[in-house]
Amino acid sequence: MPDFYNVLGLSRGADDKEVRQAYRRLARQHHPDVNPDNSASEEKFKAINEAYSVLSDPDKRRRYDRYGENWEHADRIQESQARSRHGRGSGRGGISAEDLFSGMSSRQGSQGGIFDRLFTNFGDSTPRTQTTDHPVEVTLEEAFQGAVRLVSLVNGRRLEVKIPPGVDNGSKIHIPAGGARQGGLNLVMTIKPHVRFERKGNDLYSDVEIPLSSAILGGDVNVATMKGQVSLTIPPESQNGQRFRLAGRGMPTLSNPSVTGDHYATIKVVLPTKLSGEEQELFQRLRDIRPSKD
Repeated sequence: MPDFYNVLGLSRGADDKEVRQAYRRLARQHHPDVNPDNSASEEKFKAINEAYSVLSDPDKRRRYDRYGENWEHADRIQESQARSRHGRGSGRGGISAEDLFSGMSSRQGSQGGIFDRLFTNFGDSTPRTQTTDHPVEVTLEEAFQGAVRLVSLVNGRRLEVKIPPGVDNGSKIHIPAGGARQGGLNLVMTIKPHVRFERKGNDLYSDVEIPLSSAILGGDVNVATMKGQVSLTIPPESQNGQRFRLAGRGMPTLSNPSVTGDHYATIKVVLPTKLSGEEQELFQRLRDIRPSKD
């Protein structure tokens, strides 16, 4: 597994803003739409998304900083260490912290591997009821529409699970394992970062580029939303960075999908380049007319 900080070109002391800026810059550079039929860029884009999904989440980043590539097993590692401190982490039927770290990839042998033992109550002969967390990553589109995932339970069952619309980072979907002593499973949601939209709760945010003429004179511009494109009327003399609310165009509420957030479009004025002589003359005339307004 690559180092997530190296993937984003960051130091371990990078703050949240630096993480977001690095992601957006690299995601635009390696997005499949910008690099069609480029498998190397596609793999790089996937790695960038994976790195950002961890480093942008404070809890995941804390676990990653401590346990590296084994961050997803942090809870189990800590539980094993706690058992060890109470005298149950070594010896017959137990797992020490050293065993846990040295046997991360072990799946062979008479005991079925470290994590096989770990997921069956640390090798105890008596099964216990326990609910385990299983990370599931979905796209923003899947979080908007709902999705289906095939998951494997500890007892070997495989279930097709419906993920409802509106899930967010940290949302949990509980799946009972079936049986009084078999526990269950919590699907813990992670939403992949989107190259165009930023999510805050149930609201979505995006930038919309408009020409200088539309900012000054007004006009209509198409805005991409999760529900398709909508036409936004830009009033005359709109300022760069001005934000417009598109009511009801955000994410559905998990508990009530009929209730949705809003979409906020921020206009980014694109200044003209390669001006013709006539265009330069017109701008010169404008400057002469409004000298005190420059």
